[in-house]
Amino acid sequence: QVQLVESGGGLVQPGGSLILSCVASGSPFSIPAMGWYRQAPGKERELVAAIISGGSTAYSDSVKGRFTISRDNAKNIVSLQMNSLKPEDTAIYYCAASAAGRIDFESSYDYWGQGTQVTVSS
Repeated sequence: QVQLVESGGGLVQPGGSLILSCVASGSPFSIPAMGWYRQAPGKERELVAAIISGGSTAYSDSVKGRFTISRDNAKNIVSLQMNSLKPEDTAIYYCAASAAGRIDFESSYDYWGQGTQVTVSS
């Protein structure tokens, strides 16, 4: 089983930036697809961004132009650069990995991290 560990969450003021990182361990192979989900209080978990090993990316409309997902295939590390943060971005952010290489459905992700809290507030 692949283990995912997120880091980088915290408290930031509106307009600020954070970088989230996720390290995948337990496999010598590059994971085909990885993504970031988030769950805000009182809301369902939603896809924020995803990336496949070839470099193609997908973003939620709410974060396009502000967030950038990237990965190091050799090290199985995925990062999320978050700029111009808004209070609406406050949520627990989860790293996920898909062995099948699919990013379109939540059920496609086989492994999940424990989550890291991002709070955007003055």
